[in-house]
Amino acid sequence: MTGRLLGPGRYGLAQLVEGDVIETARQVVDTAMIDAFAALTGDRFEIHMDADSARRHGFADRVAHGLLVLSLVDGLKNQTPAQFDAIASLGWDWGFAAPVLAGDEIGARITVAGLRPTSDGKRGIATLDFDVTNQRGETVQRGVNRLMIYA
Repeated sequence: MTGRLLGPGRYGLAQLVEGDVIETARQVVDTAMIDAFAALTGDRFEIHMDADSARRHGFADRVAHGLLVLSLVDGLKNQTPAQFDAIASLGWDWGFAAPVLAGDEIGARITVAGLRPTSDGKRGIATLDFDVTNQRGETVQRGVNRLMIYA
């Protein structure tokens, strides 16, 4: 079955088909976010904290933490008008394809890759493929999230 771009609403297992898509809004990743994430996590590796150090390592500017970008993507997912009727995340399989630099704008295309009911029939597991792109349409991160949803 061919999926569709989902409009506003809440979608449980019964309302979804493989191939359905949610597009998130886009968000600029700025230096204040990078600094706040470093302060929260203690990850102050030099490519995140200093533009000259980032350039010395071959990057054009400060590089956002990969886990910061993943966290922002999950937040963008949770702010879309089209929502999965979610219970809990069951895990992520994630990769960093290219750096996200300070000032880059990110957004995600989320495609329903799999759906299955749980044994009690009241819930399901949605397997979601993410393609995260920057303002130039380049994939910067990609991965899979397994999400428990209501049936």
